[in-house]
Amino acid sequence: MSIMSKYEFWFVVGSQFLYGPEVVETINGRAAEMCEKMNASGNLPCKIVYKGMGVTSDGIAKLMKAANNDDACAGVITWCHTFSPSKMWIHGFNLLQKPYCHFATQYNRNIPNEEIDMDFMNLNQAAHGDREHGFIGARMRLPRKIVAGYWEDAPVQKELGDWMRSAVGYAFSQSLIVVRFGDNMRDVAVTEGDKVETEIKLGWQVDYWPVGHLVEVMDSVTDAEVDAKMAEYQARYDMATDNIEAVRYQALEEVAMRKILDREGAKAFINTFQDLYGMKQLPGLASQNMMADGYGYGGEGDWKVSAMTAIMKAMAEGMDDTGVAFMEDYTYDLEPGKEVSLGAHMLEVCPSVAAAKPRIEVHPLGIGDREDPARLVFEGKPGKGIVVSLIDMGGRLRMIIQDIECIKPIYEMPNLPVARVMWKAMPDLLTGLKCWITCGGAHHTVLSTAVTAQMMIDWAEMMQIECVHITKDTTVEGLKQELFLNDLAWKLK
Repeated sequence: MSIMSKYEFWFVVGSQFLYGPEVVETINGRAAEMCEKMNASGNLPCKIVYKGMGVTSDGIAKLMKAANNDDACAGVITWCHTFSPSKMWIHGFNLLQKPYCHFATQYNRNIPNEEIDMDFMNLNQAAHGDREHGFIGARMRLPRKIVAGYWEDAPVQKELGDWMRSAVGYAFSQSLIVVRFGDNMRDVAVTEGDKVETEIKLGWQVDYWPVGHLVEVMDSVTDAEVDAKMAEYQARYDMATDNIEAVRYQALEEVAMRKILDREGAKAFINTFQDLYGMKQLPGLASQNMMADGYGYGGEGDWKVSAMTAIMKAMAEGMDDTGVAFMEDYTYDLEPGKEVSLGAHMLEVCPSVAAAKPRIEVHPLGIGDREDPARLVFEGKPGKGIVVSLIDMGGRLRMIIQDIECIKPIYEMPNLPVARVMWKAMPDLLTGLKCWITCGGAHHTVLSTAVTAQMMIDWAEMMQIECVHITKDTTVEGLKQELFLNDLAWKLK
């Protein structure tokens, strides 16, 4: 079952009984029609379900409680067809624990010159009702998304659909389990973090499993299971090595890791080259192939980036481009005016960002003191994207998003046998680097050519965590001022 198909969004229309039963009947019919047509548009990743009108405080409160208790409901969308007095929404909004979108639209696209009269005005008061509804959202400081525009227009539906993806990421986060095979790399600061606070705030359950347990499960894997995984590798990738035994060992590792993750209901995992006791290879191809199927991964024990990779993969499901990958900034090309960044990792970059069919190769690793591991080697595809880092600031979480443009690598790099992506950072590499370091951004990120910055901003607002966005217009001075104000604001929360 796909992630998106698990969820639906409840559509609730604001009105009141003042206008009489005929108006109520008309509104119900129109709202049901709008849901039906938007669902048929192909622009929404999840189904909208019409749940009726909000016309009393008690009725709205019961509906919001029902939304909270329905695992299939990933969020609530409201629209005011007529004037809906906002005090009746207070109790319900206080109870709501799901993402909330205020859809500011109206049933008719145009004002009907000949037909408009007072009856029409009484029925079609979205411009009136949405302002009253918006006030209570502002007054209550609700985390909310406001989508404005005509409901049948594709750009408006796409904006609503992107918010839905963020809300699915929110739901996915609430039940996310991360398996830590060992601990994080010794003496590294940014991969540390408060796991208890993160579970309270984001819902993640981050559990430790000893590498010895993984080795025990590896010992139970059958040749037939390895053969099946090898057939999968052959179908997905080009086998560019004669060292088949090294590839089979990766298959063995992958089968075992999947068994543990699936048994625990986990969708993300970490490992580190410093904790491979009983293993012959650091999982490379194994981790890459699991990421291709939606699992999140973090190198050197970085459980935060592992979880974010899984969440962003869930958000990207079903998009034309599903590129989401664990990434690390490695080195720069500092030719004046042409500065670019080279991102890679020892082994583990997801093939969802590959420009062509990846190759399975076996090469020495030079770190970890184990056998030469099999890995996927490829160049990343060009296109606009983002890199995302989640860091623990002590007392709060900060998400950092930077706009980038991935390019075809400017060098062939024939002696670098890893997956690699090259990009231009916004506003430019050097200014962007100063901004990234000023924010405290990690060296591990999630790179995506699918998930947008706005989707991540919406997700951060749902989670009620700090969010910083580095764009083409960002300056170091302006960013420092933003961070200063953020520090003040978050200390008050």
